[in-house]
Order: sequence, then structure tokens, then C-alpha cells
Amino acid sequence: MFTGIVAAVGNITSVSPLAGGLDAGVRLEIDAGGLPLADVALGDSIAINGACMTVVEKGGNAFAVDVSRESLNKTAGLDAVGEVNLEKALTLAERLGGHLVSGHVDGLGTVHSFQPVGESHELVIDAPQELAKFLAYKGSVVVNGVSLTVNRVEDLALDGNKVCRFSINLIPHTIEVTTLKHLRAGSKVNLEIDLIARYVERMLSATKA
Repeated sequence: MFTGIVAAVGNITSVSPLAGGLDAGVRLEIDAGGLPLADVALGDSIAINGACMTVVEKGGNAFAVDVSRESLNKTAGLDAVGEVNLEKALTLAERLGGHLVSGHVDGLGTVHSFQPVGESHELVIDAPQELAKFLAYKGSVVVNGVSLTVNRVEDLALDGNKVCRFSINLIPHTIEVTTLKHLRAGSKVNLEIDLIARYVERMLSATKA
């Protein structure tokens, strides 16, 4: 489990194909930046841009993870060198500063707009329609591993396709300490819906069955 509070911005320094041909995944070598690795062991989980990955190698201030082809197909930002948001798995001794996050990406969103509004920034994202029922005003959502609060949500039909458009206010601190500063219109982002909303929806649907 995670909290969606980014602990450090790291950097994917290399992407190497794993054995197995076109269906194989990749191994990522990651510079951990300011993320302490002294308490990280092989097999531990680290969220990378919101996707939970297992540490398979570790040395100095760097670690490696293997990303399956399925994970690559379902996520964004894990197939090329560049900055990534990092968070180690939650322990019971830590504060839950964001919200309960599983590290399982539920879908890819597309940035509609990202622009300054006063001292902050407004981030507007188009999410797949199947995630619409989990997104609510003042509810929680994870974007590239960052726990955020939905400020506005609406369902739209764009070019014959239904999407759920929601907006988020990003304070200067969030911009400074995460990779969200690099987003532009058209950028793909990893989305994870609220864990509690997921279970509520399942309970309600099971009751109707």
C-alpha cells in the first residue's frame, strides 16, 4: 500500500528489453534521487509514477525493476528515460498523508489543459468513461502516483466517445516536488481511483444482481 505522497523524484536512466521477444517487458534502471534506499530490500515494492513495482536489483543510490509487457500496455511513462515520481511502500508506523493507494493503475487519462490560475495551476484531465462512476467532487484520485482532490467533474461526449473530464488544483509545492510540472495538453497520465469507491461500487452492483 501507498499514500500518494511522492517521496522523491527519481530518474529512469536506462530501459533494457527482457528476453522473450516482442511480448517481453523491460528492465528499468532508476536513479532514486532523494529517496533513501537503506531500508529497501530485494523484493520490496516502490511506486513508480503510481505503478507498484518490485525491486529486483539495488546498488548505491539506484535500483532496478522489471516491467511486464502488460504493465507497459496499461501505463504511461515507464518505457523511456526521464523523471518519475517515487514512493516506498507504506508501513504501519507512518502517517497517512494522502489516501490509501494500491499502486494499481486503473486507466490512462489524457491531459486536456494545464495552466496557471493565480498562484496555483489547474490540471484538467479526460478519463475513460468506465472510471467516471469513481470520480466525484472533493473525492480522491491518483495521477502519476500523486494523491489529489477532484475540484470539478463532468461527463462529456467528444467525437462520439464518452469521457469523464475532471479538474484538479495543484499548489506550488506539488508542482515543485513532483513530475506533474512537465505535463502538457495531450500528455498521458496514470490514474488510480479511490480504493473505498471501488469497494462501494462493487457492493452496490452485487446487491442489484
